[in-house]
Amino acid sequence: MIIKLNSDKEKVEEIREALKKNEGYCPYKLEKIKENKCICQEFLNSKELGECGCGLYIKIEGEKSYG
Repeated sequence: MIIKLNSDKEKVEEIREALKKNEGYCPYKLEKIKENKCICQEFLNSKELGECGCGLYIKIEGEKSYG
């Protein structure tokens, strides 16, 4: 599985602004705990493909390639 930045540049900018205002915590999580710092643990630990809660990152099929 690969995690990549959302290709919607406008959405990415909007979410990054929200993250700045929220001290790096996911703007869609209620608690300011370390597990909710972007990229949140819930998304990292999930086996499902698709967007994270705020839509900044997307999981897709594939393997990372180095080189």
